Amino acid sequence: MLISTRGRYAIRVIIDLAQNSNGEYIPMKDVAKRQEISLKYLEKILPILTKHKIIEGVHGKGGGYKLGKNINKYKVIDILKLTEGDLAPVACLKKGSAHCKRKSHCKTVFMWNKFYDIINKFFGSITVEDLVNDNKDLQFFF
Repeated sequence: MLISTRGRYAIRVIIDLAQNSNGEYIPMKDVAKRQEISLKYLEKILPILTKHKIIEGVHGKGGGYKLGKNINKYKVIDILKLTEGDLAPVACLKKGSAHCKRKSHCKTVFMWNKFYDIINKFFGSITVEDLVNDNKDLQFFF
């Protein structure tokens, strides 16, 4: 499994907005500069985040972006699913995938299912608040 730059950058944008929030809209050029991400690339990510109400955006003078809710309400899994799609480690587990005729007797499907469950639990247990606060002592239960 490989998390793309789109997923990683989306998380960085949300962390940046959380760290620099003062209740006002933050120009994306400021976030791009602080995060060393091209504004052009961010312009591809922002519509996904605004469409799903992860962030709020206003265009024009005084515009920019800000978080739509408290940082403890944002789970990393939700951001990654928006930007990456399904995080299934193998094609046969992806939602909407064609039925695999080998699934009923596949010797590895249980392993991939368990790994998929671990991925979802892991990223589902981390909030943006944890990342903002450098909470490296998170407890993970698998």
